[in-house]
Amino acid sequence: MRALFNSGTRITLSSVVVMLALAASGCAATKDRYAAGEDAQQRQAFEAANEMKTGANIDTQSTYLKVVDQMQQQGLWFASLAHIDALEQRWGITPDSTRARADALRQTDQAELAETAYKRLLTTPQESAGYRGLGLLAGARGNYVEAVQLFKQAQRRTPTDALLLSDLGYASLRAGQLEEARLPLMQALQLQPDNKQAQANVALYLEVTNQQEQATALMNANRMSDTTRTAVREAALQMRAAGSSTKPPASMNTTGSASASASTRVSTRPHDDAATVPLALKPTRWAGMGGIRTATQMNPSAATTELPLSTNPNSRGTP
Repeated sequence: MRALFNSGTRITLSSVVVMLALAASGCAATKDRYAAGEDAQQRQAFEAANEMKTGANIDTQSTYLKVVDQMQQQGLWFASLAHIDALEQRWGITPDSTRARADALRQTDQAELAETAYKRLLTTPQESAGYRGLGLLAGARGNYVEAVQLFKQAQRRTPTDALLLSDLGYASLRAGQLEEARLPLMQALQLQPDNKQAQANVALYLEVTNQQEQATALMNANRMSDTTRTAVREAALQMRAAGSSTKPPASMNTTGSASASASTRVSTRPHDDAATVPLALKPTRWAGMGGIRTATQMNPSAATTELPLSTNPNSRGTP
């Protein structure tokens, strides 16, 4: 009996130990669930606060438009469409909201709706933006001749818009109009010497026009990445091979550009084997650039920024 009692006692104690362990693990699991629940609640509260901040809590139309613009600058094109709906419900449709909607529709691959929205801008103070958007859509279809004409219409209305000038130069090159491309490209680079789009476009222009030494010097001065250099040179080779082809190079992502639609525009241009007069911007102390004033020379902080493979589709240029 004693042996049985001791054995039973051991069994009972073992059971108690197991039960205590299970209880402890249950408490831990409960704590984990509580912690997870608290985290989820905090996330929901944060999201709700953000929604309030970017939505109903905004009491002026201009402030809401700035919020939408910031979202689009961050690439939140789909989300921006929802907020444009909310904005127009509260304050009605305006040229500014139509412009924001047109850009978002283009960036989300809704070309037909975007075209309709851009055309509505042609009789408003946002007329230049309307022509520019239509030019971007024409470029996305590979019709660079049409894009050039539309960009020229926009440029007549906003002649100092560097991004628009870069678009015009890009489309001119793609249309095989090298001489016509030179002026807007020069203007874009001088107006915004630290602009990555302008830098890439000029580098490609120099490559296409057989000014490889100057192109290399420009890329070195602006510390372009190896990836960017390779993309620029490959695009130039393709353009020479294709002549004035209206089809964008397959290796370059032309989405959202003078040749594109959704996220990035590549700085590529059409060809001409005849060398042209080198770009002659403001003289610098470095003769190796052939008179081209680089972003590094005019804005040393720009040297730390990597040159992209494409232009920035989020930037709208001058309103």
